[in-house]
Amino acid sequence: MRIVSLLPSATEIVYALGLGDDLVGVTFECDEPPAALREKVVVVGGRDTSRMTPTAIDAYVRSQLAAGSDLYTLHAGALSALDPELILTQDLCRVCAIPSGEVADALDHLGCRADVVSLDPHTLEEVLDSIVMVGERVGAGPQAAALVASLRERLEAVRRRVAGRTRPRVAVVEWVDPPFTAGHWVPDLVTAAGGEPVASNAGGPSIETAWSDIAAASPDLVVVAPCGFHLDGATEQALAVLDRLPPVPVWAIDADGIVVRPGPRLVDGVEALAAVLHGGSTPAGAVRLVRVRGLVDQVFGPS
Repeated sequence: MRIVSLLPSATEIVYALGLGDDLVGVTFECDEPPAALREKVVVVGGRDTSRMTPTAIDAYVRSQLAAGSDLYTLHAGALSALDPELILTQDLCRVCAIPSGEVADALDHLGCRADVVSLDPHTLEEVLDSIVMVGERVGAGPQAAALVASLRERLEAVRRRVAGRTRPRVAVVEWVDPPFTAGHWVPDLVTAAGGEPVASNAGGPSIETAWSDIAAASPDLVVVAPCGFHLDGATEQALAVLDRLPPVPVWAIDADGIVVRPGPRLVDGVEALAAVLHGGSTPAGAVRLVRVRGLVDQVFGPS
């Protein structure tokens, strides 16, 4: 099956199912696994915001949405040339990807007959269900069932390890200027890791808030997980949080890698958070979190 993914999490799901060879088109934001993606056709482009501040990015997004302008560009000719059979997209967030309706309209205009599947999980459980759904649609039902079973085993291992322990109050910040609370599945990650999510909106969208409201929730720990950023960018943004919430411990996390993309690596995020909240080491081979207080003073990960 010729598959096109219009969001990074779907790309990761396809590869996790062992179907990387069937993936023919991706977006400019797809970056995992990096080596394999160099050979894929990019069918969605967008503005490079890597040199912009969080404030500037927020202003750009708001202005585009207010004007009814697109944040992403669908390269219709490239998409048509790939002759896809299945396109994976989402309707959960206009800031994250092209909505499925716009994709369907473009396909009608081009005369393409690809099926468009929208992945819109709101909770961690629904993320696991979406993996099964993708597997069934691409003829990889057994692989998807086995993958989800292995992810559930890892979650159960964390649950057993943290059972009966005091649950620290954890505030996850998905954007720092202006501050946004964690939403959708992110509070579920905190709960699964043995924490109590505060200043959050479980199952719903991330919501703009104020630092005073986050402080009023009395978090024992703040995790900075800015959407669109990996660990280096999250660490830089976490430094700006220090004077907002003294003396609460502040951690930066690889947001795009293990927190905000609804794919298999969310379980890595649960394991990393559990290691911070309750001790131990992260099973993953890469450093995932950095503790920040004044300067970067501790890197957390396997030795």
